[in-house]
Amino acid sequence: MSTLDAFRLDGHVAIVTGGGRGLGAVAAQALADAGAHVIVAGRTAAPLDEVVELITGSGGSAEAVVLDVTDVPVVQAAFASLAQAHGRLDILVNNAGVASEAPLVEAEVADWDRVVDANLRGSFVCAQAFARVPSDVERSIINIASVAAHAGVKNQAAYVASKGGVVSLTRGLAVELVPARIRVNVISPGYFATDMPAELLANPRAAEGLLRKIPQGRVGRPEEIGPAVLFLASSASSYITGAVLNIDGGFTAQ
Repeated sequence: MSTLDAFRLDGHVAIVTGGGRGLGAVAAQALADAGAHVIVAGRTAAPLDEVVELITGSGGSAEAVVLDVTDVPVVQAAFASLAQAHGRLDILVNNAGVASEAPLVEAEVADWDRVVDANLRGSFVCAQAFARVPSDVERSIINIASVAAHAGVKNQAAYVASKGGVVSLTRGLAVELVPARIRVNVISPGYFATDMPAELLANPRAAEGLLRKIPQGRVGRPEEIGPAVLFLASSASSYITGAVLNIDGGFTAQ
């Protein structure tokens, strides 16, 4: 097998949660470009359908599934049904997540619960449902954390804690799931030109201050996440599990 062949995903089935926008949509497109059938999952049908249309319009294979990662029975039933329908589930990208911003003394516990449920508990629930699918081939879970897991972010205690938990969850599952032939790795994106940091980037003064903290002097382009997802999903990374890949322009290297 050539080096480039190691990146092919023909015949594989992938699930991308939070796949209707931003980095999730880019991840879904990258996996489809490599030959995988991609299940684009999320809470709202319309953006999922748009991503599926883009993938199929470029010759890829995809379907949309409305799914809330905080709803345990729905997740378990959906993964079991999808595995039965396709005969396999090979790749899971745990990308679904939310954020909340407030000073600690003003933060609501309900917001803490909402963020931790979606970001950390949701990753656990989906990983569990994925691991319960019988398989005799090597598979891959890719969790999406954040540079906030490695560097403090003001007024985002719940988000920071949830993403730090995702990194620790990744390491724990990587060790546990070796016998099941499931590799588990995590990508920690920095600041990308997506919806989540849009308000910050729209403020010229705030954006200038942020860019001074990034050695490469710019935010990431969404399409720059795709190759990393593909690498960790494919056999090109067959000897990598429990790894943390920071894609942040050097932000956490300082």
